[in-house]
Amino acid sequence: MSKLLIKHPTVSVEWLFNHLNNDNLVILDGSIKKVVNPSLGASEVQIPSTRFFDLKDVFSNVSAPFPTTFPSEEQFTKEAQKLGIHTDSAIVVYDDKGIYSSARVWWLFKAMGHDNVAVLDGGLPEWIKSGYKTEIKAKTTIKKGNFVAKYKSGLMTFFDEVKEASEKKSHLIIDARSEARFKCLEPEPRAGLRMGTIPNSMNLPYEDLLNENKLIPEQAIESKFHKVANKEDKLIFSCGSGITACVLALGASISGYENISVYDGSWTEWGSLVND
Repeated sequence: MSKLLIKHPTVSVEWLFNHLNNDNLVILDGSIKKVVNPSLGASEVQIPSTRFFDLKDVFSNVSAPFPTTFPSEEQFTKEAQKLGIHTDSAIVVYDDKGIYSSARVWWLFKAMGHDNVAVLDGGLPEWIKSGYKTEIKAKTTIKKGNFVAKYKSGLMTFFDEVKEASEKKSHLIIDARSEARFKCLEPEPRAGLRMGTIPNSMNLPYEDLLNENKLIPEQAIESKFHKVANKEDKLIFSCGSGITACVLALGASISGYENISVYDGSWTEWGSLVND
């Protein structure tokens, strides 16, 4: 059986079902709780042969002061190898919300030098809706992989770079939070975090790219981006904590934008470090 090579940022549930038995396929569940609705319980089932990608506690720098902080190459390499990730792995990542945290996992792999990766459009809800089989989650023994992370500079942006980009207007900073949060019409869901926006930023709520749990059609996504940015613009995506900013990065990649980056700390960091 030939090795899978994924050339598009997303794959459909039909595509995944048809390739379940490929030798180099790795399916990852990158589900996390939503900050804005943490009471939603985690699913007890998974797509067959899925491995859990612990975005919060394993693939983040947990010693950092802000949530879901970008890990080091060494940490990512060690933990990815534990998940059986190889240099030739074709990775499909999903989450149990549809498209939420799965985009962050996709972007992490790209930032660590692995491009053979895609987000499952519609995630677990779409898989179940389509009538495909699931299995009860269970821990399994996984043979160690040989993947080695190599950070691709520029795909992640950090505080000092965003501060400079905001002051000099060298990049378009696009915020994925809801319009109400962006305009300070409702409080931030994180306790103690002030309302506000990064100066000279604009708003494109990540949910504008979704129709329930799936992405809207590609032409519609491209239209959303054309209203705020040109293809040659340098884009930095932000959100609350660097999760849904990656949904915008996904949409921009689908739409042909190439000079894109995600602000790792996003508003949680900016709102904590900058008073006004």
